[in-house]
Amino acid sequence: MVSLRREHWVSGIALIVVGIVVQTKLNGSLHITSVAASGAPIVIIIVGVIINFVAFFGCCGAWKENYCMVTTFAVLLILIFIVEIAAAIAGYIFKDQIRGVLERTLNETMRNYNKTGNAVNIDELQKQFSCCGSASYNDWLPLLNDTVPDSCCKAERPGCGSKPTSSNINKEGCVNVINAWLKKNSLIVAGVALGIALFQLLGIIFACVLMKGIRSGYEVM
Repeated sequence: MVSLRREHWVSGIALIVVGIVVQTKLNGSLHITSVAASGAPIVIIIVGVIINFVAFFGCCGAWKENYCMVTTFAVLLILIFIVEIAAAIAGYIFKDQIRGVLERTLNETMRNYNKTGNAVNIDELQKQFSCCGSASYNDWLPLLNDTVPDSCCKAERPGCGSKPTSSNINKEGCVNVINAWLKKNSLIVAGVALGIALFQLLGIIFACVLMKGIRSGYEVM
């Protein structure tokens, strides 16, 4: 039982780390207006925190052999498991909307490039992902008088974006690059979630066994 609680702690921490990475990677550079898209990393972090709390609660219940605490632990695990299944279904249903959200957000940020804060945000995004524009670097040309931000350059230096060519500019658009990054990391999240689900099922089973043992002990007494 203690080993399972330890695994729940590890899985909870893993979710928190994944949520923080996605949150800082994207929301630090783009102001995502979609609640579903911007809230997903925060939900992952919250679930990770809750799992850690539930694991601590279960540890205390198992150590003290407290029937009420172990029962509460099992019920909370079942509720979390149901929420995770619902989240997985929702994620599968809305997965095709991610690209549209990214494209709309990026285009809006590009149009407001010269406004306070937007230049820093999109420059940081283009540097992190080695990309330029929404679909390609050509998206910048009508917005910046046939130039691109210096952050689009393969080797960034002041003024390097004033004469953009396919040889000195990152040609690929940020929507494709970020979408590919999200798909790649979604596999990691799915793997972590699958492992967590397995430990949760084992936790529910062992909690029920422990509940039965504690209850039998009370009846004997």
